[in-house]
Amino acid sequence: MHVLHIDLGREMRGGQHQVLLLLKILRSAGHSFTLLARAGSPLFASAEALQFNVQPASLLALRRLSSEYDIVHAHDARSHTWAALVSRRPFVVSRRVAFPVSNSPVSRWKYGRAARFLAVSRFVASKLEEAGVTQSKIDVVFDSAELSAMQTWSPEAPLVALASADPKKGRDLVQKASDLARIPITFSSDLQKDFAHASAFIYISRSEGFGSAALVAMSKGVPVIASRIEGMVEVFEDGVSGLAVANDPAAIATAMQHLRQNPDLAKSLIANARTRVETLFSPSAMLLKTLASYRRALAVRDV
Repeated sequence: MHVLHIDLGREMRGGQHQVLLLLKILRSAGHSFTLLARAGSPLFASAEALQFNVQPASLLALRRLSSEYDIVHAHDARSHTWAALVSRRPFVVSRRVAFPVSNSPVSRWKYGRAARFLAVSRFVASKLEEAGVTQSKIDVVFDSAELSAMQTWSPEAPLVALASADPKKGRDLVQKASDLARIPITFSSDLQKDFAHASAFIYISRSEGFGSAALVAMSKGVPVIASRIEGMVEVFEDGVSGLAVANDPAAIATAMQHLRQNPDLAKSLIANARTRVETLFSPSAMLLKTLASYRRALAVRDV
């Protein structure tokens, strides 16, 4: 398969990390691709460091290159708009966010142009259906995480939470919970680094399409305490491979204390989470589902 990818994100967030992971496994499987990304963006620099074929994104570049590829894969909302405007080949869209789709005429035209949608969760798929996208055009393709060496869990290791200024991410709730529990929190801007020595990942969010950061924690042997909200609850089973809590500081604080005081529970969550990642969220599973979606898109458009 020969794929043109486009991601116009300015920051290196969960979606951009998933783009890099997808490109890694596509390359390993023998598929060719080019990535269009913002010049100077963290994604562009990371793709260059991995020696991917990456070029500065522009409408002109997308229009010119798209005819040379089997399919175009748009990874964010702006990329979706660009593909709808100028792509000369069928394109698919990764949909990661949980907020409703606009019902304006322009939005209906834009969503009607895509050959298929790759929804990051069943919850996100339901939001696309509510917006009028037919179920037959939607594939649920979960995020993935690479398995790495497991850390040795210690209750004395720091509790880690995402450092984010986004009010939907619930940093205020985590800080209040930390004060109530009298357990300090490390607000991390580099989860990959801080997960190497963490007793738990506290992932509180008011809206979530899926929660790939929780998935990464699970793959690294870090137990997860996360919001009991749609999207997020598809990542783990409450009480089995993670702990789901209400978006309430007292509830979060109680879960933090409970996990710290029960090493056997922590170790059970870690083991079950690892198995869940291997079974449902492996890179090979993401690759197979993504390629299947590409083939469905091409089969429809080439009839």
